[in-house]
Amino acid sequence: MNEDAPIFVTQPLLPPLDQLMPYLEQIWANKYVTNGGPFHQQLEAALCEHLGVKHISLFANGTIALMTALQSLGVKGEVITTPYSFVATAHAMMWNGIKPVFADIDPATFNLDPARIEAAITPATTAIMPVHCYGRPCDVQAIDTIARRHSLKVIYDAAHAFAVRQDGTSVLTHGDLSVLSFHGTKVFHTFEGGAIVSPDSATKRHIDNLKNFGIVDEVTVSAPGINGKMSEFNAAFGLLQLKHIELALDKRRAIDRHYREALADVPGITCLPHAAGVVANGAYFPILVGRAYHASRDELYQKLRDAGVVARRYFYPLISDFPMYRTMPSADPANLPAASQIARQVLCLPIFPDLSADQIKRIVGLIRQACRA
Repeated sequence: MNEDAPIFVTQPLLPPLDQLMPYLEQIWANKYVTNGGPFHQQLEAALCEHLGVKHISLFANGTIALMTALQSLGVKGEVITTPYSFVATAHAMMWNGIKPVFADIDPATFNLDPARIEAAITPATTAIMPVHCYGRPCDVQAIDTIARRHSLKVIYDAAHAFAVRQDGTSVLTHGDLSVLSFHGTKVFHTFEGGAIVSPDSATKRHIDNLKNFGIVDEVTVSAPGINGKMSEFNAAFGLLQLKHIELALDKRRAIDRHYREALADVPGITCLPHAAGVVANGAYFPILVGRAYHASRDELYQKLRDAGVVARRYFYPLISDFPMYRTMPSADPANLPAASQIARQVLCLPIFPDLSADQIKRIVGLIRQACRA
């Protein structure tokens, strides 16, 4: 192991190049590089089977998928969402002319607090966009009850939730739509990519039209769509990745267990507990740095960075702290006490399939040193 090599919070799983070459040769032979080619169709079918969903539409990236999901359901007005996420969650609304309304999170789960969702509903509210933060499922039953009571759409930002199951069922089956990211930092990736999980074939067909400029056939354009298609190259890489995904998930879960055991006796360090009945995917490993730890979160962050361990403060700042959002009434920190507190304490440690036991030992050793200092 090279002690001087940086250790990033997440690193992409890259199969051997010789395994990719047959796919590239097939693309060349097919002379089909985009517009729903053979590998695109194969990946959609393979993902449906693997994830336990009926309909999936592939996209060039997760942000365009979020934008298209909102467009496909005709969402307007205000959408209630979390401030504790990556900025794409709210940006997708702004690009659709929708006003994000931030509600606070549950400090035990880091997901939207259903009670705060209900309190944020106004006559202008048309939808809810929760995030399965770190792949931990939202309270989907409570959110579904609220949505039905107020006739609201529900679009889940499931960027972190690939292969997550709760009580034996994929979390992607909840809500009106679920949106995945296949960015290079995700558990499953296609270099760049994303997807929308639909409940029926008619919805999928509408989404497929929207991601291809709204084109229905050679002479018909039904809506002002966008160019959100995934290329054959990305789809081919996804098919190859899917062959290795179960091993990668097993390794991530083992690393998660290793961290928990090694950090259990460090004062002031709290690991987010697993939810009951959930098969997690090890997408992230967040810790909270509390008062009993003899250094601040930012001091620990800098110590790790100085040692070449590229941990990340996911999610700090909150989305609501950025200039384009901070003047909104719902962005007031007084409205978001739990999210504000978690954002000041959270630190995501490196977790990826090839993270070695020696590297974990080194990271934990640095955390212990900072505590003693």
